[in-house]
Amino acid sequence: MARDTNFYYSFLVLPSAKRKAIIAVWDFCRAVDDAVDCPADDQLGDPTVQAVHLWREELASCYSNVTPTTRQGRNLKPVVAEFRLPRRPFDDLIDGVEMDTVARRYRTFNDLYEYCIRVASAVGLLCIEIFGYRDPKTRNYAIALGVALQLTNIIRDLPIDLRRGRLYLPTDDLARFGCSEEDLCDGSSERVISLLRYECAQARLFYDKADAVLPPVDRRRMVAAEIMGAIYFAILKRIEGHDYDVFSSVVRVPRWRRAVIAGTVWLKTMVGITGLRGGKGEQDREA
Repeated sequence: MARDTNFYYSFLVLPSAKRKAIIAVWDFCRAVDDAVDCPADDQLGDPTVQAVHLWREELASCYSNVTPTTRQGRNLKPVVAEFRLPRRPFDDLIDGVEMDTVARRYRTFNDLYEYCIRVASAVGLLCIEIFGYRDPKTRNYAIALGVALQLTNIIRDLPIDLRRGRLYLPTDDLARFGCSEEDLCDGSSERVISLLRYECAQARLFYDKADAVLPPVDRRRMVAAEIMGAIYFAILKRIEGHDYDVFSSVVRVPRWRRAVIAGTVWLKTMVGITGLRGGKGEQDREA
């Protein structure tokens, strides 16, 4: 896994066997997600549909006696067996990716929430099976954190998605703030800033919910997820600190800062300090 990914530093804290398993899951999920970005070809038909079908077959192979045909499938298959990974989250992920082939707009937040559950929370539910947990309520933590991370991605990647013909922000929210899609394409304006301020507040609610529902008995076991959440929360704070300008450049957290966040979260988790992502008062330090 490349050091420039936001997941690299969170996985470093895992024991070798779990780190290898997480990377296999991440690699498979990433390949599925990339399927929707295949360019269309009039001669060959829709490659996205073909790719989604391929990954459904690969997933079925991971849960049967059939040998997967891809590197990602072959790496995942023994992990499925060793950690007894449930199949449902993988199916949900593929269903969510398939939504990108048919639904390029979401009217309400509830519509978007269902998408986030499938493409992000499903991955979190797989990860916690590898991390290990005692309290079943930890699944609620994985769901909330997954939604928070995905909402952060959606806000950060807004211009990129628009160029691909996709808009994930609920159209009801655009109407609420008097924004058109043309306004978003033109970049920052007072209406767009107000809209993005609202969307960032929505994301914060799910970070807060994840903090609130994580059972204390599993907090140490979730340290890799907590690092991941803290890095993405830092992205969100940088967006806020840059006055919600996601149009000039892709908002990133520098590599050195990600390393500091990972070390800080790990240390605080080990000594039992909660509220690792901080609050609104830390916003300026991320700007």
